[in-house]
Amino acid sequence: MTKDKFNEVIDFAIDGETSAVKFYQDLQTKVKFHAQKEMLHELENMEKGHIVILENIRKKGIEKITVKKVVNLNISEYITDVEPNENMNYQEILIVAMKKEEQAVKLYTDLAGNFPGTEIETLFLKLASEEAGHKLQFETLYDEYVLKEN
Repeated sequence: MTKDKFNEVIDFAIDGETSAVKFYQDLQTKVKFHAQKEMLHELENMEKGHIVILENIRKKGIEKITVKKVVNLNISEYITDVEPNENMNYQEILIVAMKKEEQAVKLYTDLAGNFPGTEIETLFLKLASEEAGHKLQFETLYDEYVLKEN
C-alpha cells in the first residue's frame, strides 16, 4: 500500500472520530445536569483517545497492531434509538452512546471487509475492536443500572 493511500485511510478514520467528538460536545450543551455533562465529556475523551491511537498508527505503521476480541452483549441491537435532546436521562444517554458505538463498529467492520488480507483490513478491524470495547462499557452500565433496576 502506498503511503498516500495509508494516510488517506487514517485521515478518513480521524474524520469519523472527530465527528464523534463533536457529537458528544454538542450533546453536552443540550443536557441540564452536571453528571450528564461529565459522562458525555468522558465519551468525548474516549473518541479523542481514538484520534491519538490513529496518529500513533500513522507514525509507527500497522505491523504491530493487535486486534482484541470483544464480547458483544447485543443490548444496543435490541433497543430503540433515542433522539438526543436536552432532557435526556441516564438511560437515554447510555442508549445514544451505545447506538453511536454500534454504528462505528459496523462502519469499521464493513470497511475492513473491503480489504481482505491487507494492512487496511487490520487497521479497520483494530478500530472496530476499539469501538466494540466502548460499546461493551455502555452495555455493561446499561445492564447494571437500567435492566437490573427494572
